Amino acid sequence: MNKNLTVDVKYKKNKRYNTAKYPIRQPIYLTWLIWVLSFFATLFKKHKVERINMEGLKPPYMMLSNHMSFIDFELAALGTFPHRINNVVNIDGYYQRAWLMEWIGAICTRKFTTDFHLIKSIRKVLSRGDVLCMYPEARYSPCGITSYIPESVGMLVKMNKVPVVAVVHRGNYLHSPFWDFRRKRKVPLHTTLTKILTPEQIENMTAEEINLKIREALSYNEYKYQQDNGILIKEPYRAEGLHKILYHCPHCNAEHKMDSKGAELFCTECGKRWTLNENGTLSAYEGETEFTQIPDWFEWEREQVTAQVERGEYFFSDEVDVFSMPGCYKFEDLGSAKITHDAENGFVLEGRYNDDDYRIHRLPLQINSLHIEYDWYRIRRDDCIDISTENDSFYCYFKNAKNVVTKMAFATEAIFHKAMREKRPNSLDAK
Repeated sequence: MNKNLTVDVKYKKNKRYNTAKYPIRQPIYLTWLIWVLSFFATLFKKHKVERINMEGLKPPYMMLSNHMSFIDFELAALGTFPHRINNVVNIDGYYQRAWLMEWIGAICTRKFTTDFHLIKSIRKVLSRGDVLCMYPEARYSPCGITSYIPESVGMLVKMNKVPVVAVVHRGNYLHSPFWDFRRKRKVPLHTTLTKILTPEQIENMTAEEINLKIREALSYNEYKYQQDNGILIKEPYRAEGLHKILYHCPHCNAEHKMDSKGAELFCTECGKRWTLNENGTLSAYEGETEFTQIPDWFEWEREQVTAQVERGEYFFSDEVDVFSMPGCYKFEDLGSAKITHDAENGFVLEGRYNDDDYRIHRLPLQINSLHIEYDWYRIRRDDCIDISTENDSFYCYFKNAKNVVTKMAFATEAIFHKAMREKRPNSLDAK
């Protein structure tokens, strides 16, 4: 087996889904049906959809949205009706319903890969005079704050030269946080659709200037939204799952020893406990409250991981159970494999399936962020990561390591930015 290159999994039959095909134009009756379904799905939720600087705007245009939960799609449909929308969707959204996703005109891709046909599909949608919606963070927000947006988004806007609308959902994360998405909280939802760029402005801006404008427009902080609006979350389980993102104890410095129950977050190593208050702040039971704001704790963790990467100290290795998703109809159980992750080699996944060895290698510059899932239900309820190539996706469940996926996501981004600084020190992605 070639130890320097990716060696694909050999399946007995060709099971890969063809992402290199153009989306159909959404039938207008489906546009109406989606609006009706979205209307009833949000009927009993307190919500507001606000259009800003959108007077007279008609398709084609690009819609760039933050991403917190499935309700994002429904609120966006309410805000754009009666215009057709083609959403960019990761392949796991096609699972056992590819026919439906194709029918509504979705565009299939695999997260954090180089997908040149995606660019062609986007241009096709805009040439038809429709709305293209994509989520440049390419993930549900883990902490309710803006995630990394690659510089390629600015390049894509520059290429297409159509109006750009920024969609910012507020309250959606608080209503259904990524780390406990099955249980809902009673939170008012507020979605704004704001035209931020015209074709004339795009013509006179660089791709970097466009990207900075997009990052500014998509800036959000769910906990600030909660506190600014006096929102109280009184559900007794409101902190359960919070240890998934706050995995590093700031008191004893232990990693992956945090846990949560009810409204409490605690370290099983040193015993320190914090309460998640109804207003979204944290307070320690005893002693200093190191972080009153969840995003501050989250970003402190990122800083620790980035420092490890910069010092050359970051390394991860474990045995994993691997389930691949070459197509859309079933997961292939590939059995056990070994995964390693470091700043020199990026991700290496090595295993054996159907009496053939495979090796999935994603170099640091090939993967700018990491698709992670908490307690993902489609295979088994546990944390996992997804390493995708251009024609396959590998969902890895750890056999020994616990509560590590958030740190791996931090490390993936830090490794990418470090590699970019070495290759293109003046690029936006290097900063």
